[in-house]
Amino acid sequence: MILFYNISIRLYIFLIRVASLFNEKARQWVQGRRDIFKRIEAAVQEGDRIAWFHAASLGEFEQGRPVIEAMREQTPDLKILLTFFSPSGFEIRKDYEGADYVFYLPADTRRNARKFLDLVQPEVVFFIKYEFWHHYLKGLRKRNIPTYLFSSIFRENQTFFKFYGGFYRKMLLAFSHLFVQTEKSAELLKSIGLTNVSVAGDTRFDRVFTIAHQAKVLPLAEKFKQNQPLLIAGSTWPKDEENLLSYINSSKEERKYIIAPHEVDEDHIQRILEGLDKKVVRYTQANEENVVDAEVLVVDCIGVLSSMYRYGEVAYIGGGFGKGIHNTLEAATFGMPIIFGPNYYKFQEAKDLIQLKGAFSYTQTKDLHQLLDSFWQDASTLKNAGKAARSYVESQRGATHKILKEALR
Repeated sequence: MILFYNISIRLYIFLIRVASLFNEKARQWVQGRRDIFKRIEAAVQEGDRIAWFHAASLGEFEQGRPVIEAMREQTPDLKILLTFFSPSGFEIRKDYEGADYVFYLPADTRRNARKFLDLVQPEVVFFIKYEFWHHYLKGLRKRNIPTYLFSSIFRENQTFFKFYGGFYRKMLLAFSHLFVQTEKSAELLKSIGLTNVSVAGDTRFDRVFTIAHQAKVLPLAEKFKQNQPLLIAGSTWPKDEENLLSYINSSKEERKYIIAPHEVDEDHIQRILEGLDKKVVRYTQANEENVVDAEVLVVDCIGVLSSMYRYGEVAYIGGGFGKGIHNTLEAATFGMPIIFGPNYYKFQEAKDLIQLKGAFSYTQTKDLHQLLDSFWQDASTLKNAGKAARSYVESQRGATHKILKEALR
């Protein structure tokens, strides 16, 4: 199995180098790892005491951020080294002030893992949610370096729990402790003999609670809202926008709408603008005069959505007609009902929110119309759903404390 694993890693490196000739993200993946060991050696100083955090991409980083920042506060003598596998994480957070060093993770070969660990010599290691790299984990275990996995969810269909999954089960033995989100995950791990497992919950709840309390004041959003009912649609994709625009264009009531698409390239923004029959303004072109009369505000930049949610009454989260919904918790923490498409079953928080009547899923455009009308027409329905969403977030906080209590004892 190890031979197959090594071949697959080498094949992946080869294919991504080929893809880098015509794909920007693949090019960033390759270029970001060029001379990586020289750069690490130049940055890390002899005598540095290092806590290493690894995230696959941006989503995992945001999940791990509460632990990184709490670690920095509680152990100021340790330096934080953060690595990413994907360009979508590294390129956005390469200047993250919460870490002393930010690098791409070199590909998981035996030589790379040994050289990386020789240079960094971490005192403690945290893998966020997923990412199981054989050579790195084997090297950490061999060196007896405390290694933790947190905010993970395990499912029965994963390779770890198949009869042929022995190679991957061995990777889990490298972790000093595994902090999972659910009791079901803990039961699955215990079924394959792992007892160093705790149900700590999801650190994203700690993160979104912090975001809510640090949300920026957005004067243009305040001016746009004007105390009118506001629907905020975040991280939308074309199918989400098709359904939303159907509702917005047919509405005769005085309401406001913010659409913040997942992709903000010009073609995508133009398709949204051209599909609207209402007065619309782009966020980057808004001012105190034109934003007042607009009925729809299209967010054509990144970095403001999490603060925008503070102004809304209802949130729509995109992705439910594609690979899966985006972050529902950033909106839920502000106490508003959440709406999304049918592909949400891999997201425990979405299932929990639906059960608590803080979130609602739909499949047909007419169902979306009915859902939104029910909120606008019944103040108690709107209030109770928002209260359920906020209470859920508040009840799930505390994972960060549980993880560091174990790791720093």
